[in-house]
Amino acid sequence: MSLDAEVVIVGAGPAGLAMAVALHDAGFGVTVLDLQARDALAAPPEDGREIALTHSSVATLRTLGLWHRLRAEEIGEIREARVIDGDRHDAALRFKSSMELGWIVPNHALRRVSFEALAERPAIRLRDRTRLLAVEPSPAHVDMQVESAADGTREALRAQLFVAADSRFSAARRHLGIAADMHDFGRTMIVCRMRHALPHHHVAHECFGYERTLAVLPLAGELCSVVITVDTASAARLMALPAGEYAALVATQFGGRLGAMHLVGERFAYPLVTVLSRRFAAERSALIGDAAVGMHPVTAHGYNLGLQSVAALTRVLQGARGEGRDIGDAGVLAGYERAHRRDASVMYHGTNAVAKLYAGHGAMQRVARRWLLRGAQNLPLLKTAIMARLTGRGGLPPPVSFRLGDLTQRR
Repeated sequence: MSLDAEVVIVGAGPAGLAMAVALHDAGFGVTVLDLQARDALAAPPEDGREIALTHSSVATLRTLGLWHRLRAEEIGEIREARVIDGDRHDAALRFKSSMELGWIVPNHALRRVSFEALAERPAIRLRDRTRLLAVEPSPAHVDMQVESAADGTREALRAQLFVAADSRFSAARRHLGIAADMHDFGRTMIVCRMRHALPHHHVAHECFGYERTLAVLPLAGELCSVVITVDTASAARLMALPAGEYAALVATQFGGRLGAMHLVGERFAYPLVTVLSRRFAAERSALIGDAAVGMHPVTAHGYNLGLQSVAALTRVLQGARGEGRDIGDAGVLAGYERAHRRDASVMYHGTNAVAKLYAGHGAMQRVARRWLLRGAQNLPLLKTAIMARLTGRGGLPPPVSFRLGDLTQRR
């Protein structure tokens, strides 16, 4: 049986599609599998989620030809970030720079432009409405069994390398026998858009209240993304509130900073479960995006880490090809594991620790929260390091990336 593709990717979400585009542009033959229909992938519905992007992530999106596809009204700028503990709105930890701290873009817009880029590369084979049934790696190749969701037809596929990009609850990861550590916070995130009377001045706020956490993120125009995190029982009550009452509750907790606020569109609720795979690579297989590490949204680094995994794997595979090595070789994939886990593990455990601290209501936790914010505000080196991590620029070792000039090897 001959190879159907050099690389088969399961999962046509933002990370999987970016991976396909990056590998195609680096000269690899790529097939993408996804259970959704092509029409749904081409026009993804709004899901309420807004994605914060670092400078390095935007550079990667430019390299892949995705950034210019976004509409002007889909790109919000973050010029300042403030962290507030409890009800003391005057005691905020502030991060500010002469340049943008980052940008914020709707998740569905990223999915749309990623599909557009893939569609313009006809050499990438998209197998939509296809279910992965089994993955069987061997020393020489990796075999897959897939099934058509349309008519139940089953088929065998073979590739040099298999890439799992099918969410933090990855079925492909289980097929590979890779364990993952999951943490269920027992909390729910409610996301929505709101229009407000006063300008947001491109300031992002993270308000750690003692009953619930509120994030208010600046979007293009007089719009903001509002994220409330509460226990699951409270989330059900908040989702049931009339739109006007919900908006008034948000405006009150936010201290009236943006004046009157009004709900735009729907509210969406998502359970907070984080995931760290114990391995990012196995025999002729690699995990990227949320299949490798599914982050808590408090630091807004989930998709940024996903793009780092795309860049890291692309660079490792390019290097292997340049040296005439098998791209599925264990040593090649070990290089990807080292490159991506270095930053991902630190971000995952650090973010979970912060999220647990700020989810608690005890007296000791309140004291620790105040001291943490005071220490970060008064220690310039610590504050600089935190900002460097948030923006993806300077101060700390940079995330793995690649340049357009690197994508020169063509098949």
